[in-house]
Amino acid sequence: MNDSGNFHVSPARPAVRALVASQIREVANAGLDDADVLPFWFGEPDEVTPAFIRDAAASSLARGETFYSQNFGIPELRDAIAAYVTRLHRPTPASQVAVTSSGMSALMLTVEALVAPGDRVVVVTPLWPNLVEIPKILSANVVCVPLEFTMSGWTLDLDRLLAALTPATRLLIINSPNNPTGWTIDRADQQAILAHCRRHGIWIVADDVYERLVYDGSDCAPSFLDLAAPEDRVISTNSFSKAWLMTGWRLGWIVAPDALMPDLGKLIEYNTSCSPVFVQRAALVAITDGEPTIAHTLARYSAARDFLVPALSRLPRVEVAPPAGAMYAFFRIDGVGDSFEFCKRLVRDAKLGLAPGSAFGPEGEGFIRWCFASSQARLIDGVGRLERFLR
Repeated sequence: MNDSGNFHVSPARPAVRALVASQIREVANAGLDDADVLPFWFGEPDEVTPAFIRDAAASSLARGETFYSQNFGIPELRDAIAAYVTRLHRPTPASQVAVTSSGMSALMLTVEALVAPGDRVVVVTPLWPNLVEIPKILSANVVCVPLEFTMSGWTLDLDRLLAALTPATRLLIINSPNNPTGWTIDRADQQAILAHCRRHGIWIVADDVYERLVYDGSDCAPSFLDLAAPEDRVISTNSFSKAWLMTGWRLGWIVAPDALMPDLGKLIEYNTSCSPVFVQRAALVAITDGEPTIAHTLARYSAARDFLVPALSRLPRVEVAPPAGAMYAFFRIDGVGDSFEFCKRLVRDAKLGLAPGSAFGPEGEGFIRWCFASSQARLIDGVGRLERFLR
């Protein structure tokens, strides 16, 4: 009780207070209300969700589908996701699919199911900060294994990763194609990692949200689902946000071994209970009829990548490698030691919104992330603003 007779408000528990606030959000908050700022900070496109997807949600609402649904999602959507995963990767029954209220929720639920306080969790960085912080919410010990930057692309030191995956490790979190670097794991490294994790009983959680955004002509990026048996300790999380232009809809999914599904169902009940039916109806038409949307999106992003990377490389002090996947250029500017302060100055002085590399961990410091899911006209304007600022 304080001097006024009121009880002090108890703070959040230490693991939560220690979480790192999003620097991307902080930079964006400095410019969201300024119409003159050109934003490339968030990982989302400048196009709205296609009309056929929006119409499916509107029709669902018009039919009055405003009630609860099953914890794991409506059967039609689970069936459609299972068929999609089967086509891209391996035979997958709907019983191994859980629909979640966002890809973020899929990741949180998965880690909640597997990680206890004090568990060792290994992550490959630089990485979207949410993936690093989620295990910390559960009081896990997070060990980071950094990718290495070269002018031809980011690379993984496989031996270093395998050394970090000790028998005491509970979980490996790996995001490929990677946000922010665009690094995409190759099949040989996947095979080595899977074999190592099998020997030591380590779970693999693969964040596959960008798997359809690859620039080598493949239909999708290499996936652990291509290699893993159904009983392996491998979980794939995914989202409708990126490939189908549905960032604001907040819907994702999990593919997990049968043995884990009952417990995932409990966690869904105690987190969100279920996903909205009208959003699931939109996702159903997206995954069933949305291949032209994915093709359009990939072609657009490929053209944007092919413009932006050379344009950035011509700027003074800039080092950039072409990303193999995802939707970001992650580039270094010589002389920038504090990317967070640099990006705040960019917003203020150049009216340009980019994401600081430090938001993705210490390994990202000195780098800047540019989401190129945008029209060429906007990219040209953005490069011009950056060039004037650097000069």
